[in-house]
Amino acid sequence: MKPFILIVEDELPQAELLQYNLEKQGFRTSTVYEGQEALNRIEEELPDLVVLDWMLPGLSGVDICRKLRQQKDTKHIPIIMLTARGEEGDRIRGLDVGADDYVVKPYSPKELIARVRSLLRRAKGAEGEGRLEYANVVMDLGTHKVTRGEEAIHLGPTEFQLLRAFLGRPTRVFSREALLDQVWGRDVYVEDRTVDVHVGRLRKALNLPGSPELIRTIRGVGYSIDQDAQSS
Repeated sequence: MKPFILIVEDELPQAELLQYNLEKQGFRTSTVYEGQEALNRIEEELPDLVVLDWMLPGLSGVDICRKLRQQKDTKHIPIIMLTARGEEGDRIRGLDVGADDYVVKPYSPKELIARVRSLLRRAKGAEGEGRLEYANVVMDLGTHKVTRGEEAIHLGPTEFQLLRAFLGRPTRVFSREALLDQVWGRDVYVEDRTVDVHVGRLRKALNLPGSPELIRTIRGVGYSIDQDAQSS
């Protein structure tokens, strides 16, 4: 079955161009032009990925992203944020509310499609059998479930793939460049700061009350999962 991409973009020429290029590459698409319409469409059919414009009539892209991350059925849907905002603060805000990737207008359709493919690979990368375990964290690759002790840990697709990399080599220190290659792939340009944001999101998800820190930060070097972690 073709992956279903929901496009949420109020600029008609931009929406039509994006829909044309995605469908040309074999994706199934649906386009909506304002925030509440997007939420209604998602209730009808869960998309495999959402391409979401920041500035929309009514609910903004940030509002929609936040709402999707708060709901059980939609919290794991990959989201790419589109915006004309290019300042670093705006990019980080988009990631902080739950976006998995961020593309600044004007953008190349070829680049955006590469990001769509990369994110879908991450979302589906856990399909298969087996499990990874370290300390009291268990990742079931078949069911895409993560637990720490008796508590379920809910992760987005990028955080899941980051944790998978860490659990595959416990205590190994991964540079940002190594994580970019392993999680995002070499065909997509992603800023180092994006890695920091997603690692921070993973750390927050794993840090249950009363549980010790697991994600270790080595300044100037990178990150690791270490049951003796002390962020510095």
